[in-house]
Amino acid sequence: MEAFSLHGGIDAAALAEEFARAKRVTIAPFLAHEQALALHALLQTREDWRQVMNSGPDKVFELDRATRAGFTPERRTAIDEVVYAGARNDFQFRYESVRVPDEDEARSASDDPLFAFARFMSSGPARDLLRTVVGEPEVAFADAQATAFSPGDFLTRHHDHVPGKNRIAAYVFSLNPVWRIEWGGLLLMHHVGDEHGADALVPGFNRLNLFAVPQYHSVSEVSRAAPCARYSVTGWLRG
Repeated sequence: MEAFSLHGGIDAAALAEEFARAKRVTIAPFLAHEQALALHALLQTREDWRQVMNSGPDKVFELDRATRAGFTPERRTAIDEVVYAGARNDFQFRYESVRVPDEDEARSASDDPLFAFARFMSSGPARDLLRTVVGEPEVAFADAQATAFSPGDFLTRHHDHVPGKNRIAAYVFSLNPVWRIEWGGLLLMHHVGDEHGADALVPGFNRLNLFAVPQYHSVSEVSRAAPCARYSVTGWLRG
């Protein structure tokens, strides 16, 4: 895959004005079109995904695809029941992930295009643009993970603030050439002071959604009608 580059015509000043007003903004298109297509194709074909899910606030479990393929239908049903029970009243998530290390030395030593995307977001013109848009020149780097939400996957309400992580803004780079709103997987930005109100961002293609931390948000469950996973690269701009 060729080196990443920003799509031409991005108006940084207008985006910065919108972010300052709304504390979130969408940059679309973000990458050169062919680069976004290639990154989407990579996510579709790679096999090193690990399903991540939590049990309560402190325990996180990871399962590779080979392990899950060996589960009996009864065990899959039992896991579903535990995950859905956790979502009724508490913070709960389930999706697949491929993580990128934070250290630039590890990123630069790899030929994985996902690692290269994390480096692209963490330096040069992309980092300059992101610093301008969020109004924070102290943004030092972007951490990153690829995510795949398959039917039944979701992420309940949370705000991303973790002491000591220096998270300035969150990003979701959406890579879904075809997606229908009724398939779910919506990025829901919850209204302040209104537990029943939210703005829904539909998964799209080559769209970078940025929002300030902390800010309550969630990802709605992907429907069984969805013919594919909801792909994105996500992370935080960190000081």
